[in-house]
Amino acid sequence: MQLKLTKPICFFDLETTGINIAKDRIVEIAVLKVFPNGNKESFVWKVNPTIPIPKVTTAIHGITNEMVVNEPTFKELAPKIFALLKDCDLGGYNSNRFDIPLLAEELLRAEIDYDLKKAASVDVQTIFHKKEKRTLEAAYMFYCNEELKDAHSAAADTNATYEVLKAQLDRYDDLENDVTSLASFSAHKQFADFAGYIGITKNGEAVFAFGKHKGALVTDVLEKEPGYYGWLLNADFPLYTKKVLTRIKLSKLNTKF
Repeated sequence: MQLKLTKPICFFDLETTGINIAKDRIVEIAVLKVFPNGNKESFVWKVNPTIPIPKVTTAIHGITNEMVVNEPTFKELAPKIFALLKDCDLGGYNSNRFDIPLLAEELLRAEIDYDLKKAASVDVQTIFHKKEKRTLEAAYMFYCNEELKDAHSAAADTNATYEVLKAQLDRYDDLENDVTSLASFSAHKQFADFAGYIGITKNGEAVFAFGKHKGALVTDVLEKEPGYYGWLLNADFPLYTKKVLTRIKLSKLNTKF
């Protein structure tokens, strides 16, 4: 079954130096752009992360420091990647919890203010886990009846993710062939940021999802305890989380005038 698209969707996968969204960096990015007419474009870039790649991470994806030392940095690639993703929906495997948050961090470091939250994001892993609860390799075998070769290669993973999603639409009649619906189905709890530090209530209000102020309205805490905002900005939180906090703070200030 082909995806019903009203605009392009970019399936993407990252290989990184690790799994810390705030600290780790991209070493490879692959993007498969699918257009409403079914045409596809595929791109793969190796990236110099500017920090060492741990041996334990190299053991997973096979990318060494020597392989990327002469490759462009993400900041150099960022304008091209931004142009590719702009005005598109997003798709990936575990992308809502890892790939999109880390990509958002890298874009902010590159001084590109592109809010990925505005795109519908279809997480194929979440659909898979809700339906079958397996890994990408198992998903590919289960849905496509093929062995996933070169697993943990960004290009292989993005293509497998796209094929799995199409097979999921064929298998499950209750899955609506619509990116907005798929994004809603594959979403986890609602958060204002990607890392899950700022939750959203049923009334659409931002609340802290961690620490001593867990469950408290962000606006109330920032007004009653101004120093907490300063601590958050100086602490080791993701850049996107800090951006959301600043936006909430400024929005509250603007309502006073």
